[in-house]
Amino acid sequence: MAGNLTIDALKVAATEGRIDTVLACMVDMQGRLMGKRFHVQHFLSSAHEETHGCNYLLATDLEMYTVPGYASTSWAGGYGDYILKPDLSTLRLVPWLEGTAMVLCDVQDHHTHADVPHSPRAMLKAQIARLDALGFTAMMATELEFFLFAKSFDEIRKSGFRDLEPISAYNEDYHILATTKEEHVMRPLRNHLYAAGIPVENTKGEAEAGQEELNIRYADALNCADYHSIAKHAVKEIAWQQGHGATFLPKWHKDRTGSSSHVHQSLWTKDGKPAFYDPSKPHGMSDLMRHYMAGLIKYAPDYTYFLAPYINSYKRFQKGTFAPTRMVWSIDNRTAGFRLCGEDTKGVRVECRIGGSDLNPYLALAVQIAAGLRGIEEKLELAPPMTGDLYEAQKAQQIPRSLRDALSALNASSMLREAFGDKVVDHYLRAGEWEQEEFDRVVTDYEIARGFERA
Repeated sequence: MAGNLTIDALKVAATEGRIDTVLACMVDMQGRLMGKRFHVQHFLSSAHEETHGCNYLLATDLEMYTVPGYASTSWAGGYGDYILKPDLSTLRLVPWLEGTAMVLCDVQDHHTHADVPHSPRAMLKAQIARLDALGFTAMMATELEFFLFAKSFDEIRKSGFRDLEPISAYNEDYHILATTKEEHVMRPLRNHLYAAGIPVENTKGEAEAGQEELNIRYADALNCADYHSIAKHAVKEIAWQQGHGATFLPKWHKDRTGSSSHVHQSLWTKDGKPAFYDPSKPHGMSDLMRHYMAGLIKYAPDYTYFLAPYINSYKRFQKGTFAPTRMVWSIDNRTAGFRLCGEDTKGVRVECRIGGSDLNPYLALAVQIAAGLRGIEEKLELAPPMTGDLYEAQKAQQIPRSLRDALSALNASSMLREAFGDKVVDHYLRAGEWEQEEFDRVVTDYEIARGFERA
């Protein structure tokens, strides 16, 4: 892992008064950092071994509501504790907060001290172990897209989330002048993350007013997910420090481009060779890569829920928006659900373009590795690449069009049930069902305005 602090260095920093607080954080189902702020001396004396948190932390919704229907925990079960076990290799500075360090924790059963199987980090680690047994390492990178707004989180909330005004006035895709105006947020974001040991490559304007993209160098799968979660948290905190709101909502306005989180991935051998590359094969794609990609595509309906976990997630899948609608692959074509990048080079890889900005990176990476592994196991044949405007590929399989459709595919997925176990799949199935149930009982502004007089 790639933290930039050791326990010994933390002791020195604490003695010198440079660090007085340690954030011990787990990642919840929604991909958020949850945990405690420790005085550094208590962390050094005991909490670096373990701390504890209520086991409802992996059974709540975005509102932190105690959702009924989970087998793992409930009011009847008394909502006991999980162990939060610091992974000290992730210990790092948090430069945008004064005197603060952070460590990520694995979530363990209070009695057995085994990783909780439905915890996001454990789910990814389980698939990494499957790859390791075959002699491979997954190298992955995620793109983080989000919107910055002129007003602060508090101002936006007090307005009822109405009349939202992006930080810029026009499409700023690759636009240097427009993004110069946002450097009071983006420059500290880049520099603070880099100082925290996260290998930031760049930021850029994205294809809408106020839309930003943050790119972090590829890494092994677990580091990739760690980087993503910390960076997403940092975006919100640094935007807040500068008086702005930031959102990773995939579709905040019907007329605005949505925000994604594309996932780039390839497999490498343990001696550092690109297992996806074979110069003797078409496009430089090895047979292994072709099987892996075929698995990604065949099983995409099964795992779409983990790339698009909320009602709003599916509003993003619209033609002509750079968000895909079809589960096909193409060569360097941004209208496809899967894009071949780095053709005929050692950097050949597949980019999955389905995921939205609201995904949990641990879950998204875990399920894609599982699908790719199934493709390798089944030696699936990869169909020829498609060309042209793939929004018009009427015969190609559609991405699930709603949360209901995605949950139905998840429930029926023997692939995911074999990879993660029935209990894990059922746990996330319940999370998705709750999101749907909560939305179904809400009367929206759209319904009232449309039908109040005319219905």
